[in-house]
Amino acid sequence: MALSDDLRKLGDRANEAEGRAAEAREKARADIEADREAARAAGEEEAKALRETAEDAKSDVSEWWNNVQRSWDESVKAAREDIANRKAEHDLHKAQRRADRAEDDAKFAIDFAYSAIGEAEYAVLDATLARKEAEELSDEAGATA
Repeated sequence: MALSDDLRKLGDRANEAEGRAAEAREKARADIEADREAARAAGEEEAKALRETAEDAKSDVSEWWNNVQRSWDESVKAAREDIANRKAEHDLHKAQRRADRAEDDAKFAIDFAYSAIGEAEYAVLDATLARKEAEELSDEAGATA
């Protein structure tokens, strides 16, 4: 699969998330909770697959990306633990503060993902440029041989 196809897949996934978030405003609470749990499970599966891919390609992926993956895993774990702890809050004031924090967390996650898309674009362009430079060097070496 070409890197541009991977970026298209990323855009499609963002569009799916946007659609589900918009639909959630019209759904009943139980349906939203079920959707949230399905998204959590899917996210965990995607993260597991990413970890396995990173582990398989450990020598091919820069240490920086391995550190980003590790940091992301730790952040996701902490956020999910915080969400689990906040479920116990019941009074109105606490529920409103929890909703505010959840919205702030969602906004940050969106901003983080947006930034990650920019980094992915840069990485794709850098990889494409590196491949072109390698091809040019190969062509030059073949021309002088």
